[in-house]
Amino acid sequence: EDALERLCRRYSVRELALVGSARREDFGPASDLDVLGAFAAGAHGGFLALAALQRELQELLGRRVDLVPRDGLKAMIRDEILGQARILYAA
Repeated sequence: EDALERLCRRYSVRELALVGSARREDFGPASDLDVLGAFAAGAHGGFLALAALQRELQELLGRRVDLVPRDGLKAMIRDEILGQARILYAA
């Protein structure tokens, strides 16, 4: 957990949560981790920072990670996704 906290602080992550198949019974050894990230206001980032964070999460968690910014969720699925989220880190 310390490594996850350090990683999140470095990328100005406010909250990181598991969603998708990791929260369902069909999660298996070959499943990827769907991770929802919320970032601090004014965090400097962009596509390259998001890709770097995703890569580091994969190394840390030992599994392929699909990282989605929370503010990128479409309104149609937002409530469903947020309702199933399991918080991994919160600042």
